[in-house]
Amino acid sequence: MTSAALELAFRSAAVALLVVLAASLLSDFRNVLAARLGAAFALGSAAHAASYSVGVSSLVPAWHAPLIALSTGNIVVFWLFTRALFDDDFRLHWWHGSIWGLVTAFSFVGCLWIAPGGNARFSVTMVNLIVLGFIALAVVQTIASWPADLVERRRRVRVFIVCAAALYGGLNAVLQIFVAGSDVGDFANTINAGVLACIVAAIAYAMLRVDGTDLFPATAETAPAIVFSQPAADDTADQKLIDALMRLMADERIYRHENITIGVLAGRLKIPEYRLRRLINQRLGYRNFNVFLNNHRIEEAKAALADPAQAAVPVITIAMDAGFQSLGPFNRAFKAVTGVTPTEYRRLKVNAI
Repeated sequence: MTSAALELAFRSAAVALLVVLAASLLSDFRNVLAARLGAAFALGSAAHAASYSVGVSSLVPAWHAPLIALSTGNIVVFWLFTRALFDDDFRLHWWHGSIWGLVTAFSFVGCLWIAPGGNARFSVTMVNLIVLGFIALAVVQTIASWPADLVERRRRVRVFIVCAAALYGGLNAVLQIFVAGSDVGDFANTINAGVLACIVAAIAYAMLRVDGTDLFPATAETAPAIVFSQPAADDTADQKLIDALMRLMADERIYRHENITIGVLAGRLKIPEYRLRRLINQRLGYRNFNVFLNNHRIEEAKAALADPAQAAVPVITIAMDAGFQSLGPFNRAFKAVTGVTPTEYRRLKVNAI
């Protein structure tokens, strides 16, 4: 088999896997934002697999430019995908689409006008610096959000997906900057296509090994009711730990502490983080540590808002006393649990008296 034929086989395999993956996500989890962004990322990656060449020249066929532009804009989708994947409260805004449009448009203009005008190195370098910037944002988001995920198998798969995509994209961006405007030959493109096909296959395999509802819950997570004791636990040791955890939450109100983490909480209980993560997930029914904390904070805020003696206390004071760092996250979390804003909740309680 010739190098060109092998490259075509690798590209075709990668495109086919990515299209099937996108179709599967849309079929099973079309109502989940992370899954929709995952499908968009898969389709953008298919455009990359079909169009990418190492050491692109300054002359790009007109029909090729849209694919390259979509491939470049896909890095914005990747960043949004990682945000939705690790942050259950993430929502898309109009300016996210604007960022994607600007990056895609710049790549398109670079292909058709900037590079052919004798500025191929500038165009390629700028595009790939943008790519590296969004990869850095995605990695930072992963590092910041990963500890709060309480579903162990999902945590490993999520990190693998992000790391594999970021490593491949980052290495390719650096390579393109160094060889911009030159033709490195068919062998390099064959190797690149083969690596991409292997990474796509590995990601698809990893996703198949995890229950789909673990990776992409069919509905947004709702906060379980706070449970201060479990009447019948299979494991007595686990039950004692749950009781100790609930004492920390109810008596010491440790959820009020600034920057409380699962590591700090595990240290107070003198157990490993993985065990506390499993207890909160499997015994108490939470999938995210922040939701667990916020549920307790919101219960305290609800009591304060319903207290006639605190009717003159500003909502932001109540929010910060309960452990929230600002009003925006408090309002969003409160409405997600109660269905109304804190101000509306207070008015309803006052009118009910």
